[in-house]
Amino acid sequence: MQNSKKIGIVLLNLGGPDSLEAVRPFLYNLFVDPEIINFPFSFLFRKRLAKLISDKRSPRIQEQYKQIGGKSPINELTRKQADALEKALNGSLDCRVYIAMRYWKPFTNEIMQQIERDGINEIILLPLYPQYSVATTGSSVKEWKRLAEKYAYVKNLKTKLVERYYDYIPYIDSVVTRINETLERFPESVRNKVHILFSAHGTPVKLVKQGDPYQQEIIKTVVAVTERGKYKQPHHLSYQSKVGPQKWLEPKTLDVIEKLAGEGVKHMLIVPIAFVSDHLETLFEIGIEFRHLAREKGVEQFEVMQGLNDSPKFISALKELVLDRIN
Repeated sequence: MQNSKKIGIVLLNLGGPDSLEAVRPFLYNLFVDPEIINFPFSFLFRKRLAKLISDKRSPRIQEQYKQIGGKSPINELTRKQADALEKALNGSLDCRVYIAMRYWKPFTNEIMQQIERDGINEIILLPLYPQYSVATTGSSVKEWKRLAEKYAYVKNLKTKLVERYYDYIPYIDSVVTRINETLERFPESVRNKVHILFSAHGTPVKLVKQGDPYQQEIIKTVVAVTERGKYKQPHHLSYQSKVGPQKWLEPKTLDVIEKLAGEGVKHMLIVPIAFVSDHLETLFEIGIEFRHLAREKGVEQFEVMQGLNDSPKFISALKELVLDRIN
């Protein structure tokens, strides 16, 4: 029986620049976020610091985006996820699926206006971050609550949050399916010797010490995936995408690749475990930079798992998360 309420499902994501010209303002929006730059008295000069960092980094980042098509694919991929999820829920719910990006369009306030126009009765916030961190889910939810204070219609709606799903079996199965697809690229004779390297986006050690659960949830995801997939291959966990002078989680993915190559490992499969959509960190950082280093160090076959994107298994997992939250 179809639910009589009109449900608004909001996919929360970081977003990405949709053109080379958008790189600088996107970076500014990222670094001006208190959840990203947060140290004693940083509020006094956060905007100036964000401008300095974005001005300095944007030329190099623009060059990286040029190598993957001149823009981030994350907006289009998230739109595909939203469309596929809405279609999957048809028949079970009267719903609309929206996208609210944290640092680029469509911004959260735009979505709130659309929710009012559509006459939504209830909201489910569904972050596209399986593991919780104050810098991802925390930042997006905080922004939602802040802006809801300005939109009375949205503020008064019943709102539920899917806070995390790092060990949710349908999600784990979607990762296992993608890994198995990638393993098929290796000759059968070497498949059992492939080193599986789970690469997660790094985070400052300071956040972990302050109680951020991200690292522990990443570890639990990796354990769940390896157990569910019954992988006997050697596997490793490392971190990438360090920004700034603070100490970040280690080991670094580049260091692990170099170490394994030095030990004679010839076949590697990289699993971007903290990401559900392909973007700069998977397509450029892993797919181009890390691949180049691996080949330089003697790795013969270096494969990168495709993001979950709008794969049927992942969309099914999102559907189940929504239905579980409604019931």
